[in-house]
Amino acid sequence: MISTSSSQTLSLQRRIRDGDLVIVYERHDQMKPIKVTQSGVLQNRFGVFKHSDWIGKPFGSKVFSNKNGFVYLLAPTPELWTLVLSHRTQILYVADISFVVMYLEVVPGCVVLESGTGSGSLTTSLARAVAPSGHVYTFDFHEQRAASAREDFEKTGLGHLVTVGVRDIQGEGFPETFSGMADSVFLDLPQPWLAILSAGKMLKSDGVLCSFSPCIEQVQRSCETLRSKFTDIRTFEVLLRTYEVKELRRASCQGDDSGSLRPLPCKRRQRSHEESNASEASSSAMIMAKPSAEARGHTGYLTFARLKCIS
Repeated sequence: MISTSSSQTLSLQRRIRDGDLVIVYERHDQMKPIKVTQSGVLQNRFGVFKHSDWIGKPFGSKVFSNKNGFVYLLAPTPELWTLVLSHRTQILYVADISFVVMYLEVVPGCVVLESGTGSGSLTTSLARAVAPSGHVYTFDFHEQRAASAREDFEKTGLGHLVTVGVRDIQGEGFPETFSGMADSVFLDLPQPWLAILSAGKMLKSDGVLCSFSPCIEQVQRSCETLRSKFTDIRTFEVLLRTYEVKELRRASCQGDDSGSLRPLPCKRRQRSHEESNASEASSSAMIMAKPSAEARGHTGYLTFARLKCIS
């Protein structure tokens, strides 16, 4: 991750340095995180890439291999990190993450508590949202998973913004040291209703809580518990639908008004001006859009609630 310390300006324009983490983009569905070292080498189907050739180049650069193949060197933003991180658990993706950050009202300087660190996908975006003066305290009951997440945050340069703890929040609740300190709380637990009362004690007046649950029965149980201390209880399901946009050419025979659509070829031989004018009479380009066949379906339900103000 690009440095987000208070002493350094957050910038995606700076040049790659020895020790930086970069996202190597091979194609839209194939990316990998690489730590740049002076003597490092990346080998893939496009050839051999020397890390020393990357150092000094700006993020976003197109670099070539010994076989004249190429890849792009991208900055490890939270959006890209979500796509390349190691999946120790099921993770939240961009559609849910962006919704959570907005509805939890996370802004620079906020203190956020999270239970269910998992692979750290959401935590990374929360850390960027609270930077440079806020902090995210995240807890996981699984010690090895918490240790792996801690290593990832150090690797991405977020160690100063995130503190990882090992604790069973369902059984023990949040540490009392955070009582009344949190602006927002996020729960990703199998039984979130067991942690809701503790979360309420941690929140500042008018603070916001979010619970992520894959099953509607979990949502119902959580909402019953929320009614005692919280107001403005709302549940959402975020479904992201992507579209593929392609240029097609409609070709029609003489005297036939109905034409057939076919994709434009990637490469076409050059035609004379007369040939081009003649073909325009029988064919025309058209932009077509269709839903992507790879669209994700249900991921989970997001339940938000605001702590009641005590007058």
